[in-house]
Amino acid sequence: MTGHVAWPPALAGTPTVSVIEQAIARQRLSHSILLHGDDLGTLVQTANAIADRLLNTPESTARFPAEQHPDSYALRPAGKMRQISADATRELIGKVQVSATVSRRKVAIIHEADRMHLTAANVFLKTLEEPPANTTLILLTTRPYALIPTIRSRVLLFRLPAAATVLAADGWSAWLEDYKAWLGRLAAGVTSKNAVADHVFTAYGLVARFGAVLDFATTEIWKQEKEKLPPDLDDDEQVAIETGIANGLRSRLFAEIEHATRTFSLPLLESNPEPTRRALVASVEKLEHAVGLLRLNLNESAALEDFLLSSLRIWTKR
Repeated sequence: MTGHVAWPPALAGTPTVSVIEQAIARQRLSHSILLHGDDLGTLVQTANAIADRLLNTPESTARFPAEQHPDSYALRPAGKMRQISADATRELIGKVQVSATVSRRKVAIIHEADRMHLTAANVFLKTLEEPPANTTLILLTTRPYALIPTIRSRVLLFRLPAAATVLAADGWSAWLEDYKAWLGRLAAGVTSKNAVADHVFTAYGLVARFGAVLDFATTEIWKQEKEKLPPDLDDDEQVAIETGIANGLRSRLFAEIEHATRTFSLPLLESNPEPTRRALVASVEKLEHAVGLLRLNLNESAALEDFLLSSLRIWTKR
């Protein structure tokens, strides 16, 4: 398997890579696989690494990057609602029914497969039941249980770890430090109305800064990702990808807020375990509720505001 693109760093040396590479080498890889995990970027990189190994073989008449290979096809959500339509699904199925051009195989990558409209999912299910010859279908999702059960039952599942990297968004480290400092002042006790007002103003300042960090990070990552995209993507698909980047980023930022909350709280458990434990549990539960609201497309500023104001009540009452 020399000369192929590298696997994502999060997968280096894992049993998952070993299993996939052995299956490809023996030509025993399932015709339909589902890659799922918390980091969509890792899923996409893994799908491209698999496609590269399936398509760029010694028998191929030409070599292409996986994303630009003439025998590789992609199905993505489109529009602000980020849905995969039945028509787009039928178009993909029509493409994979045609014989390969430079490789012995064909690969179709379904990005964010959980965004399939129910009609699209049922159309796609028929292809899973009777897959085209010499074709590998790779489904990607961060929400595997949002797929209909009949699709999940017909694919081979691989759970991928998230990339072990710190988000380097401009201003984010400072935001986390200020958030933990705010928690520290709350935990020390609030003794006056002026102090309460100060904490409320700080909370709203954190909300405003969070939005600025998210917007800047989304813009920067979109610039990088846009250069890697196929040139024939239409505007609706590009809008969906950019929206997906923003959604993924805000979920990751909220995950790091949860980590910061735990990091702040754990040392306090030794000196004042029971009240702090109750506050920590309540705070994390509230944060999980906020993340659930994000999945329902609630504005991230509203979700964060709800969490921070709840934190003000939780930590001052502990």
